[in-house]
Amino acid sequence: MTTDPSAADPLKLGPHTLSSRLIVGTGRYADYDVMRRALEVSGTQCVTVAVRRERLFDAAGRNLLDFIDTDRYVILPNTAGCFNAEDAVRVARLGREILDQMGNPGADWVKLEVLGDAKTLLPDPIGSVEATAQLVAEGFQVLVYTSDDPVTARRLKEAGATSVMPAGSPIGSGQGVLNPNAIRICLEYLKDGDPDYPVIVDAGVGTASDVTVAMELGADGVLLNTGVAHASDPVRMARAMRLATEAGRLAYGSGRIPKKLYATASSPLEGTITGRP
Repeated sequence: MTTDPSAADPLKLGPHTLSSRLIVGTGRYADYDVMRRALEVSGTQCVTVAVRRERLFDAAGRNLLDFIDTDRYVILPNTAGCFNAEDAVRVARLGREILDQMGNPGADWVKLEVLGDAKTLLPDPIGSVEATAQLVAEGFQVLVYTSDDPVTARRLKEAGATSVMPAGSPIGSGQGVLNPNAIRICLEYLKDGDPDYPVIVDAGVGTASDVTVAMELGADGVLLNTGVAHASDPVRMARAMRLATEAGRLAYGSGRIPKKLYATASSPLEGTITGRP
């Protein structure tokens, strides 16, 4: 009998417990039917949705939320496209209102993005801290997107963020984890004295190996969108991302061997017929 490796290793985010450590976005797919199939094979239990009203409908006027099984998925509303703290807080409130009306348990949390500019889509650290503090005061569980700067990450945790989510690389770039040492330091800063604090790598994933790298560094989860949505075959890529998340988590928990400059024989040379020590 095959056992699901994630079943006994859930991801805890405030009051939410997720069976999968992969969170998948719902934007930029060719159509909603492809998105629905990709979400299904990804194994995710949580999907992010940009809740600004103009982003909920496609060119044919179809509502994105009609293509998401809200009994199966917890919706994580996000503030994508916000460039200051005030707008981000307003959009977060809108997301809570929409999900409250739907009865979805995601109404109490938000994926917070406060962007610095439209070209780089890098986070505004000051606006992110301000918005985090405001939303926490209003009772939100805040999962906040940030750069891989450890000091900013620590400030966001101090502001009350449920999870800090450093970027592997710029949003939608597909470059993977560009600075693994920075992610390691973020993990060290955020988990110091609090080893169960959830840290999720958010943004920049291009393929399955990027997910595995993030998980092997010790990230508690990965949040991605474009790497699946813009793949030549989004459904197959979604499955690859699922397997990569599981493999990376298992490898991290297993403890890799140290890297060495020279070879180490897996079988001893002593006692062989022709070999010499």
